[in-house]
Amino acid sequence: MAIKSFQGRRILPKKEELKPALVSDYMSTKLITFKPNQPIAEVMQTLIKRKISGGPVVNDDNELLGVISEGDCIKQISDSKYYNLPLNDAIVENHMVKNVETIDGNLNIFDAAKQFIDSKRRRFPIVKKGKLVGQISQKDILIAALEQKGQNWK
Repeated sequence: MAIKSFQGRRILPKKEELKPALVSDYMSTKLITFKPNQPIAEVMQTLIKRKISGGPVVNDDNELLGVISEGDCIKQISDSKYYNLPLNDAIVENHMVKNVETIDGNLNIFDAAKQFIDSKRRRFPIVKKGKLVGQISQKDILIAALEQKGQNWK
């Protein structure tokens, strides 16, 4: 004799449609920025005091002009000592990286992670309509990835 179930047909719950996390969800927006005419010595003091390894260089309209890093400052110190040049005369504009790769704030974090791997950069500025709006770092990507639910890992 066959046993019949009176529970009826089970309806499986719908899987929640998850939207991928975007760069703009995890980017830093309160940035420490530098000006092109700022002395390198002042930049070094800021990097040390704020415990950061670099920052974007912007003009008065908040347009991205470049990036200055600890490495750029170290190179300036080395050149200054080697050529016996005063450090006080060195300004950001002459030592920053000018051709800066940016990243789109609407990019999902996994595509952004791939861009970090391919470029070997530690951070990317985010520009919208020509203005600097934020910055995403490798650490921000790690935080975002850990917060994602298992269903997002494809």
